[in-house]
Amino acid sequence: MSDLQCPARVFVARHGEAVYESELLSDAGGWLSPLGREQARELAQSLRGERIARVWTSDMARAVQTGEIVASVLGVDVVVRKALREFGVGDAAGTNGVPDPFAATFASWLDGDLTARIPGAESGTEVVERFEAVLAELADDHRGEGVLVVSHGGVMCMALSALARNLDMSHSRELPMPHCGVVAMDADVDGWVARSWAGSPLEAR
Repeated sequence: MSDLQCPARVFVARHGEAVYESELLSDAGGWLSPLGREQARELAQSLRGERIARVWTSDMARAVQTGEIVASVLGVDVVVRKALREFGVGDAAGTNGVPDPFAATFASWLDGDLTARIPGAESGTEVVERFEAVLAELADDHRGEGVLVVSHGGVMCMALSALARNLDMSHSRELPMPHCGVVAMDADVDGWVARSWAGSPLEAR
């Protein structure tokens, strides 16, 4: 991020509840359920007082649909960035996900080992770097404004914990992100600070 005289206020939200074409693991697919659409409308209402200037979403349909519902309510436009998507499933693509093929790698990430890699996909470092690049871009574009980012639960839990200086990497271990749960982030010259996590206030460090 460049020097931020008027820092951006960034709200990172998980997409609404989704349904999928198949029970097999994939890096594509998924669309909002009726409940997911209602969750997106509730998210929009909760942000009415935050002067949201734009919605940024991952390119996955469930995130884009969530972002479009919120943007329609708030009267703003939507920007799509592939780098905001969930971490890839790698070699687990086409499997039923039992046992969980990501559990060991994700646990290593939360223990602070970002060199750990999803087999056939990204390391934790690569996930954080791509996510951080988009947050830096939007922080520069929206100085003094509010912006909503719609992303995914796994990448939010690990990347935001890695980026916020007042969070430990293990912060989300017992705090999974609910659908349309929000992490409020402030950007300043020293990086990122998380102000709240899924509705619970956080102390700055």
